[in-house]
Amino acid sequence: MRWEDIDQQVCSIARALSIVGDRWTLLILRDAFLGTRRFEGFRRQLGVSRHRLSERLNKLVDSGVLEKVPYQQRPPRYEYRLTEKGLDLHGVILTLGDWGNRWCSDEAGAPVEYLHRSCGQVAKPVVTCSECGDPMSPKTVIPQIGPALRHALDSGVGMFPEAESDDDLSEKLPPLLLKSLGK
Repeated sequence: MRWEDIDQQVCSIARALSIVGDRWTLLILRDAFLGTRRFEGFRRQLGVSRHRLSERLNKLVDSGVLEKVPYQQRPPRYEYRLTEKGLDLHGVILTLGDWGNRWCSDEAGAPVEYLHRSCGQVAKPVVTCSECGDPMSPKTVIPQIGPALRHALDSGVGMFPEAESDDDLSEKLPPLLLKSLGK
């Protein structure tokens, strides 16, 4: 499968990566959450070419993650603001930053820490169950097939539309999803 077609997988992660799955896009989102709004601000902070930045910002706008809002009329100038869809990526950025703090920091420590306004403490993001509040981890979560993937399987497709085999489920699903089917 080509990268341009990654959004064709019956997988929410693949579809999300088709929008935010490159380093410049994630860094643009990081800076947007840190208050950057204008093209020149992004360009200066990231050191990215104008062409590449324009391409990534346009993709985020087209995907509904950012919106262009005019701040000057002559000449026309815009700033980029996170939409509701974009704001929903906050947990992703926090969690990725926390992972980087833990595994990629040097002896100087974490480059950025997150202060929780409510309690005033430096906090780390934690993924918890929406139903009971317990922490979620690979040991406490069982992936299972959802309605869209069930429909794709019933249609003979599976998670990976370009899978080689028509009959072998192991070509259409990763091991833990196969296990959820009792295979």
